[in-house]
Amino acid sequence: MPARRAEGAGAAMTMDDKLVIALPKGRILADAMPLLRRAGIEPEGAFDDPDSRQLRFATNHADMEIVRVRSFDVATFVAFGGAQLGVAGNDVLMEFGYPEIYAPLDLDIGHCHLAVAEPAEMSRDDDPERWSHIRIATKYPAITRAHFAARGVQAECIRLSGAMELAP
Repeated sequence: MPARRAEGAGAAMTMDDKLVIALPKGRILADAMPLLRRAGIEPEGAFDDPDSRQLRFATNHADMEIVRVRSFDVATFVAFGGAQLGVAGNDVLMEFGYPEIYAPLDLDIGHCHLAVAEPAEMSRDDDPERWSHIRIATKYPAITRAHFAARGVQAECIRLSGAMELAP
């Protein structure tokens, strides 16, 4: 995260004075880049190279850089000062709930769908109205707990990052 910079009138500009934008890798990045380019922000050539392992990129603006991070890390970079702006989904913002983050704009990109699933054989006799406690695998434990708590159900959450289809 950024180091402290000199303060006061006439202080020299440092690398930390650059505006850093955190962008998520993957599908959301593909949706976000046309918006950034329309705004006149063009990253250096390595940004579009799929073989590049580089994570920090200069732009056509000397005082602006882009960092490419995992989607769940965008909010953390912004909340803790590693970036001043970021593109993150509501799922990430809701899951982490950082009070330091202000979400001024919905870009209407990268839509996701959250669903609750169970094995078919359980669903025949299962009545969610009678639940008081469930154990559930999820990528989003905070959102999941809040969802079920609003319905009077205590959710024991098992955190998973992938292969969610196998969890039920």
